[in-house]
Amino acid sequence: MRSRAGFTSARMAIRHTTTAVESDAAMAAAFPRLGLEDGKLIMDVDDCEIVAAVKADQSPVTAADHASERLILAGLRREYPDIPCVAEEEIAAGHVPAALGDAFILVDPLDGTREFVSRRPDFTVNIALVREGVPVVGVVYAPARGEMYAGYPGHAECIAVGHGYTVEGRRQVRVRDGATPYTIVASRSHSNAETEDYIRKFEMAELVSVGSSLKFCLVAAGEADLYPRFGRTMEWDTAAGDAVLRAAGGTTTTLEGSPLAYGKRNQAHDADFANPHFIARGRIEA
Repeated sequence: MRSRAGFTSARMAIRHTTTAVESDAAMAAAFPRLGLEDGKLIMDVDDCEIVAAVKADQSPVTAADHASERLILAGLRREYPDIPCVAEEEIAAGHVPAALGDAFILVDPLDGTREFVSRRPDFTVNIALVREGVPVVGVVYAPARGEMYAGYPGHAECIAVGHGYTVEGRRQVRVRDGATPYTIVASRSHSNAETEDYIRKFEMAELVSVGSSLKFCLVAAGEADLYPRFGRTMEWDTAAGDAVLRAAGGTTTTLEGSPLAYGKRNQAHDADFANPHFIARGRIEA
């Protein structure tokens, strides 16, 4: 017979799980609202002359990056004042949360700034909730494409966005069972010899090049099978797309096969929040 303490522990575990699920669903509704508002801001900037500066890590940054981040963070901190936010431009300016706790939010206000500056449509707004090192809620919005991807545990979807920044349709997405030849998606701006060597292992694979975190989303939507990354990324670059992919049934692992973890601090050989190389995949062994 289970003890009273056992029943109490079980009820507490169920309550904790239910609360987390409810919180995930609420965030999965709140993040797209912020994303739509932010997408409009970015597209308004896109209609003007774009001037890019260069940060210390040699990546470009524009006024749209800064304005976008301010808008998103104001909304997040208003709705979730107790959850720390880690945002790309704040980190670049030296504003790092003292502690992350069990849950925190990662923000990339304009992923694919090079695409944005070149006026290509592959740039995105990325917002993700990380809980205990795992990206569990994510939104990736490509305003120039009119596409948004959202995911939380057990559900991932592609959202069609109209010219008035309103939702016009939704469809659930799932990774596909890989059938050779595979479709491999890779970075348009960050290809290198290691990536090319990896791709050559797959005979007759179709290669699709796209910018920003949309690479995760193509795998999540069953339009590609693999996304290998043998170049530098930061957690805010990957968390939202990774959350969508995991919600769609995919995985993202290090080259050693461990799930890609988030909240990496005090790394011996790299900066805070820097990712190792990784492979994002659908239902395939590769």
